[in-house]
Amino acid sequence: MNLRLSLVFPLFLLAACAVGPDYSKPDAPVPPAFKEAGWKVAEPKDTAPKGKWWEVYGDPVLNSLVEQVEVSNFTLKSAEARYRQARAAVDAARSQLYPDIGYRAGATRVDGRNRDLVDSYSAGLDAGWVPDLWGRIRRNVEANRAAEEASAADLAGAKLALQAQLATTYFSLRVTDAGRVILDDTVKAFQTNYDLTQNRYRAGVAAKADVVQSQQQLLSVQSQVLDIRASRASLEHAIAVLIGKAPADFTLEQIPFKARLPDIPVGLPTTLLERRPDIAAAERRMAVANAQIGIAQAAYFPDLTLSASAGTASATLGKLFDAQGLVWSVGAQLAGTLFDFGARSAQVESARAGYDASVSDYRSTVLTGFQEVEDNLATIHWLGEAAVVQEQAVRAARESVALTVNQYKAGTASFLAVALVQASQLSEERTMVQLMGRQLSASVALIRSIGGEW
Repeated sequence: MNLRLSLVFPLFLLAACAVGPDYSKPDAPVPPAFKEAGWKVAEPKDTAPKGKWWEVYGDPVLNSLVEQVEVSNFTLKSAEARYRQARAAVDAARSQLYPDIGYRAGATRVDGRNRDLVDSYSAGLDAGWVPDLWGRIRRNVEANRAAEEASAADLAGAKLALQAQLATTYFSLRVTDAGRVILDDTVKAFQTNYDLTQNRYRAGVAAKADVVQSQQQLLSVQSQVLDIRASRASLEHAIAVLIGKAPADFTLEQIPFKARLPDIPVGLPTTLLERRPDIAAAERRMAVANAQIGIAQAAYFPDLTLSASAGTASATLGKLFDAQGLVWSVGAQLAGTLFDFGARSAQVESARAGYDASVSDYRSTVLTGFQEVEDNLATIHWLGEAAVVQEQAVRAARESVALTVNQYKAGTASFLAVALVQASQLSEERTMVQLMGRQLSASVALIRSIGGEW
């Protein structure tokens, strides 16, 4: 009994060891504050729940559409399936820590010329176990668990990206509708000008060139209306696909749209950047690469295989389970590699290089995250400044058109002057709408860059 304990106890001591480096998250370049807003930055922490960030825009139609992404989008379903696949891989890796137990049963009959008929029956159980002496299996479980967590972060990232894509596409469609309203109003104004010019031409107070120029101006805007309809159709089709519907089965009605830009607090909580899924995924992939080093190093050591079997055999089925037919066996086998001409050392070096690459990828992902936040903060700030100036330009253009049209009616200005100021007004109006769209897109991009919530 003491001899058995002296043989088994060292196995448990060895099983508590695991070769290879234990994981420790490397440092990343983290500034104390954002340049564009003075926010304090914290370290990645992706486990915090995310809210319904799209509700800050106060648009019930947008809220309804974004809710459908999680339910019906096929790209998201694919990411969710990959997460379930990664979770199953953890269970498969963990199962290798335990023995395999199997069963067998058989019956044979032997007959032939010059020999008697012989029947034989057998049944038994077999067990085999490879103790994880060097931690290879545990490192594999560690790697698969980290891969599962990375896959969960990928799923969260895919969901956030699709939600942001839908919001951006939706705002682009609404801005297109606003541009369509401007063009429709412009068509009405230009039609009035065309009618006025024709009347003045018939009265002999306007030249034929004024009529032709007015007609050209009207037709040009009518062409732009048709072009903007094509753009709207493409955006509507894109939204249909994002919510998992065929474009033929989805229609988004044109409604009056009032943009609502969310306010940016002066100082945001430090948890915002911690919520980025891509940073969490990159960090977990470092843990995967670190565990791969231990898996490669474990190949230097031999594997111990323990096996046992118990069964019974008999010439008659009725005596199959009699005590005299019982047989059993136990055994152990130690196997390892003596010479591999550098294969194992190459695998270890490859694993170390893979870890170094993952560290660089992680740090690059962190820096890219900071860049995206800074870019979007700057974009929102300067577009806001531009919108204030553009509003003044629109008001000036409208006033210029009113004055010039009155002068034309009074015969003190040419139609060319009218055409020029009207074209300028249309350009300023459309620029104003485009600025609104860029502001909305930048706000969505900022929310995405900080992980999906203010």
